[in-house]
Amino acid sequence: MEANPRFRFLPMPTHSLLLLVVWLLLNNSVAPGHLVLGSFLALTIPLLLAKLQLPQPSAKKPLLAVKYFLKVLFDIITANVEVAILVVGPIKRMKPGFIAIPLDITRELPITLLASTVSLTPGTVSCEVSEDHRWLFVHALNITNEQDMIDQIKNRYEAPLKEIFGC
Repeated sequence: MEANPRFRFLPMPTHSLLLLVVWLLLNNSVAPGHLVLGSFLALTIPLLLAKLQLPQPSAKKPLLAVKYFLKVLFDIITANVEVAILVVGPIKRMKPGFIAIPLDITRELPITLLASTVSLTPGTVSCEVSEDHRWLFVHALNITNEQDMIDQIKNRYEAPLKEIFGC
């Protein structure tokens, strides 16, 4: 990927500024030597890493992303309660296992967000994405109905991500 011609010297200005600030905070000094070295690092590191950047899809519907965030936050809170009740109860009620979720999204960022969402929700952990990006493997603490869990993840999380990123 070629850097934007306007910013060849400074391909990631926000990252450069952040690097300089973090350098100065870590050294707890604004001495001229730290300013020079911090500025040098803040300019060269983004220049060296600019070619490694992969183009990422932008959110086509940012308001839907806010709604998605609130939905996930609500699910995290309710799942915490459900897992607490499950863990305190008898162990024989738990039915842990692995499930394979077929993916309709193919871009890396939406798949990463889906896997992170599943892992953030207590009681489930994303284990792996298949090499062909067609399956997400998830471990669940309690699987009562495998197809219901697959449908819930696809409808509740994957479908909104698909809409947010226009996949």
